[in-house]
Amino acid sequence: MADETAILLAAGKGERLRPLTLRTPKPLIKVHGTPMIETMINGLEKRGVKHIYIIVGYLGEQFDYLISKYPNVSLIQNKEYQNINNISSIYAARDVFGDSDCFICETDIVVSDTSIFDISLETSCYYGKMIKGYSGDWCFHQNKDGRIIEIGKGGTDQYNMCGICYLKAPDAVEIRDAVVEAYRHPGFYEQKYWDEIVDQEISNIVMTVVPVEQDQILEIDTLKELAAEDPGYLTVKEQ
Repeated sequence: MADETAILLAAGKGERLRPLTLRTPKPLIKVHGTPMIETMINGLEKRGVKHIYIIVGYLGEQFDYLISKYPNVSLIQNKEYQNINNISSIYAARDVFGDSDCFICETDIVVSDTSIFDISLETSCYYGKMIKGYSGDWCFHQNKDGRIIEIGKGGTDQYNMCGICYLKAPDAVEIRDAVVEAYRHPGFYEQKYWDEIVDQEISNIVMTVVPVEQDQILEIDTLKELAAEDPGYLTVKEQ
């Protein structure tokens, strides 16, 4: 397997998990005793990913302990996280993005089954959960050969985004350059999700879906979802 890196997006405020996130960044909220971000790091280390870059912003100093705990982890500061959407985290990582095949992962999810990282990835891809019926979340529209031809909100009987993307090095360069180009157009890029840049460039990238089961990756957006997974949070009241 060629050398791989990972970029973990951990700069956001996680406002829907208040009051827990008033003092702790969402990726460091513990689920069954383990910070969410560490479930991702452990899966990537099991795969043998060479280096993991964590893009931090909100309460960023709290991630410092990860540098000592994991020798292959570095932190990159996103100084724009308060005013610009997560395209700013990819921009912050532009100097290390494109040098190798690369995972780009959200860190407010729980990887409950690290075997999802065991497979050989021959093309750029997103991990996706099949949702039967209509979903208003981010979906992947595919052609008959399984190639992703559009990424956007809303779809019926489609694979839904679940927080893990993988880009072959040439495709990572394509996305990096498109992000840098977007930054040259104030008023255009500020509210962009980085996945919208992938959608913009999708005709230039062979990208497929890696199916995962519902319980292999847990998406936790609200206190209700957190308490359903870890009853230790049942007494926490929303703010």
